[in-house]
Amino acid sequence: MFDMRSNTVIAKAIQATLIGTTPSKGNIVDLSGFQACTFMFMTGTVTDAGAAAGFSFEIQESATTSDTDFTAVANEDLVGLEADLSVTADGDDGVPVGSIGYVGSKRYVRCVVTGTAATDAVINGIVALQRAAVNPPASDIAANIAAT
Repeated sequence: MFDMRSNTVIAKAIQATLIGTTPSKGNIVDLSGFQACTFMFMTGTVTDAGAAAGFSFEIQESATTSDTDFTAVANEDLVGLEADLSVTADGDDGVPVGSIGYVGSKRYVRCVVTGTAATDAVINGIVALQRAAVNPPASDIAANIAAT
């Protein structure tokens, strides 16, 4: 068996309560020293998923930690589709939403989750930083970075 634990660092992606259509920006994750990462999401309490489209996810990238520099990741730099990550049912409490990988070239990534008209839901996510340049990484927990 191949040991991924020794070559993976985890970071907090997001912990947010979605209210209506206000986007919730996740934590900035520094990919320095890693060649890929995987975002994994799970719901908390979903009081109202919102309109028929529910709430959706976007993975963003940037060369800096400046909030305004983050842009949507091109589909060719994602493993999986953001459209496959959605929650539309009010009863989807505490369920896995799915995962999406990033293989782009930017140093910083984050997720943004946006609800529809009546959304009232909790979303949680982590990021697994993978393909470390140094084996094994110094720690298996990454620091959180605030946007500047």
